[in-house]
Amino acid sequence: MDEKITIIEGPTPHFDHAPDAWAMGLFEGPQQYDLAFTRLRTFNGPALLERCYRAWKSQNPIYLEYRDEIGLTQNTPILAARTVSTEDGQVLLLWLRMDHLDEPEVSPNDPDSNDGEY
Repeated sequence: MDEKITIIEGPTPHFDHAPDAWAMGLFEGPQQYDLAFTRLRTFNGPALLERCYRAWKSQNPIYLEYRDEIGLTQNTPILAARTVSTEDGQVLLLWLRMDHLDEPEVSPNDPDSNDGEY
């Protein structure tokens, strides 16, 4: 049985492209994947982090299980994890392997869009 961290309640997590260059080396392989980053509020971040470490130490994958926007259960592999304490409580930072991460839409009238021109 695969290890997983399940989001029990709340909205679908928001996935961003991973901002860290070091993380790109985590998933080199023959297939092309996107590296995503998300932040999740949690009650016990250190315990979730320990579950990740135990899975990786035994060379097993661990997954984030969540419901997407239409309510279907999705699983995506967790590649790295970290927990931080904030004024609002503990936050679990996750770097994930995604099959396809949606690109933000750019308006053709957007002055920040260079349409491939430099």
